[in-house]
Amino acid sequence: MAQKVLIVDDAAFMRMMIKDILVKNGYEIAGEAQDGNQAVELYKELKPDLVTLDITMPEKDGLQALQEIKEIDENASVIMCSAMGQQAMVIDAIKAGAKDFIVKPFQSDRVVEAIRKVLG
Repeated sequence: MAQKVLIVDDAAFMRMMIKDILVKNGYEIAGEAQDGNQAVELYKELKPDLVTLDITMPEKDGLQALQEIKEIDENASVIMCSAMGQQAMVIDAIKAGAKDFIVKPFQSDRVVEAIRKVLG
């Protein structure tokens, strides 16, 4: 059975890019969210195998969403997505429990490598 991924990014075209990479590599898209509030709600509802979570979003940012997801499920597998120059936030995210991070614009092979590493 394909592993299910929840994609969270406030930019629709970024969600589309990552969805494209995942589907081509045999992953199933559990759902999509455009902010941290939706991410937390969908995580509870869908129980995905993995979440790709953007750091910078309206309403609730990726770090806050990550902390809430980890409170719901301490074993949640989350990969943070960030633009260049967000190293400090990436370090905070790893400390908060993110398993890896990928940098935008997405490089297909890096996305797949990170997901395989996290999901085994």
